[in-house]
Amino acid sequence: MSFDYEWEYSPRVSTLFGVFALVTILGWLVTVALTAIHLFAIPAIPADAPVQGSIEVITSPWAYVLGIPLATLGGFYYLTTLGLTLWWFDTRHPLLIKILTPITASGVVFSSYFVYLQLGVIGEICPFCMMSAAATVILFALELMILRKSTMPSLSSMGGDLGRILGQTNYPAVVLPILMGLVTIGALFIVPLLPLPDAVQFV
Repeated sequence: MSFDYEWEYSPRVSTLFGVFALVTILGWLVTVALTAIHLFAIPAIPADAPVQGSIEVITSPWAYVLGIPLATLGGFYYLTTLGLTLWWFDTRHPLLIKILTPITASGVVFSSYFVYLQLGVIGEICPFCMMSAAATVILFALELMILRKSTMPSLSSMGGDLGRILGQTNYPAVVLPILMGLVTIGALFIVPLLPLPDAVQFV
């Protein structure tokens, strides 16, 4: 499919995107682990039990948005970046790189705020949370490297071609991994609703 503009990638761009995908998957796994802690470990802690360290962080008022754990929202963030990465591997279109830029930048902004809350407000550190924050910084750094090693038209000149890009997309290759990730997150929320034995209380 031809477009009204041209672009060129350095040979290193594919490698950078491969590392980008790996970091995204690792970040998603971290958020899944944190979500599991929220859903399975925290309910087993007595309400009057003293907490400290990482547990104090993930049970703080800042660890939830409308009752949803921040870790779960982070999982959606990583799945979004992974989906765009797979989409780029499928189409190699620069519009997807342009779309990724504000997404990865916002990840750094939010992660910086959460790190500030840990260090400056709560006074405790959650290792998993710090790993996720590091992943967002790495993703943004990789995105900047990809931009530097690519020659692309402006976003305004590419915006009208989104429909054409959708038309040449191999949807199973792009969508199936994301659906698997969404099903995994959904399953974590469904399991506590099943008629299973009560959780063993911490002493």
